[in-house]
Amino acid sequence: MTSVDFLFTLLGAGALAAAVVPRLVAGRPLSMPLVFLLCGFAVQFLPLPMPQIDPVRDRAMIEHVTEVCVIISLMGAGLALNRPFGRRTWRTSWRLLGITMPLTIAATALAVWALLGWQPAAALLVAAVLAPTDPVLASEVRVGAPTESEHDEDEVRFALTSEAGLNDGLAFPVVMAAIAMAAAGATPVSDWFGRWLLVDVAYKCAVGVLAGLAVGKLLGWLFFHASRHAMRLSEHREGFVALGATFFAYGLTELAHGYGFLAVFVTACRIRAAERAHGYHTVLHDFVEQIERLLTAALLFLLGAFVAQGALTALTWQGVVVGLLLLLVVRPLTAWVAQPGSPAGPRERVVTAFFGVRGVGSLFYLAYALGHSGFGVPADALWAVVSATVVASVVLHGVTASPVINRLDRLRLLQARKKSRGGDGPDEGDIAQERL
Repeated sequence: MTSVDFLFTLLGAGALAAAVVPRLVAGRPLSMPLVFLLCGFAVQFLPLPMPQIDPVRDRAMIEHVTEVCVIISLMGAGLALNRPFGRRTWRTSWRLLGITMPLTIAATALAVWALLGWQPAAALLVAAVLAPTDPVLASEVRVGAPTESEHDEDEVRFALTSEAGLNDGLAFPVVMAAIAMAAAGATPVSDWFGRWLLVDVAYKCAVGVLAGLAVGKLLGWLFFHASRHAMRLSEHREGFVALGATFFAYGLTELAHGYGFLAVFVTACRIRAAERAHGYHTVLHDFVEQIERLLTAALLFLLGAFVAQGALTALTWQGVVVGLLLLLVVRPLTAWVAQPGSPAGPRERVVTAFFGVRGVGSLFYLAYALGHSGFGVPADALWAVVSATVVASVVLHGVTASPVINRLDRLRLLQARKKSRGGDGPDEGDIAQERL
């Protein structure tokens, strides 16, 4: 068996499995990412010509593959959200972004510094890398395909989807702060802090948002309102246009030195707002979701193989504690603190707080940062801590997501039925609006 023949076989089997596995594990204490992670781990022990994965040697490749996967998932998340953008309608999201994320970064950086004894730049990097929740691996707790109703998204799914869509871009300024801190060395903070605040925070975030709004408005007009039939792409229902929108928004924003992650999600939300009830959104979303599923399957398979090849040999018990503290203590507590005053009920707040999924975005940020500076810590040690946390999240959240979310759905249905006795029965909007 040649390595090329094996690669074709593996790609074909993986693509077929990516179509079948989500349906097989639906409603069970499993997730597609977890299945592919375990498969990648197991296949490594078979007498097959598996490639050796070295994130230090292959850093650039890992950066770009994970980058593509994240921006595609951001487009899908933005297109799926039915709820109009607004201060009150998105208030749970703003709380998670404005309170939970900064507290998570601070607490994780402190844990890394205290337990691992790493320099402040490395501690801040790990915290920034692991702070954002992931839109790629959170399919079980995300909103579904776009619909015509603005009210059929329950608060848990909406909050987790919108949070993951925005905080992947908002983690970038903190990653840039860690890079600047590492590059500055012993020089005073005042030498780099002002430039970081003006350029990496203010300018790049503003460019990301404004570029997303502009590109989204242009594409929304092109898709739905162009005067010429040939240019009105919604009439032709071609799903691959979603990839064009994704790469165009991302590339244009990066050329302007803004944050492309922010721009892609804002673009998707703006396209959705251009003609909210149009069926073309479903076409675009479904195509993006299929591409995302293929990339996710491949990346999780490779992550499993990477772990089996000894990726965690540099991991210490202190690194394990850091990851577990983040997943089991820091994220749940900081997200719970952020939610009083949100429209979610107590059970929903607990679930939202618990499901802070870490994943592909963390791998991208680490690869990106290591390409721009050294952090006084061996790269394999950084990869070990981040990879172990991602693996723990895939296992923990993959096992619990379906049972927990299904339980909430059943409770909402029962509660809605009690309220509608004697009527025609609750519709999907009535069920989603129930608070638990």
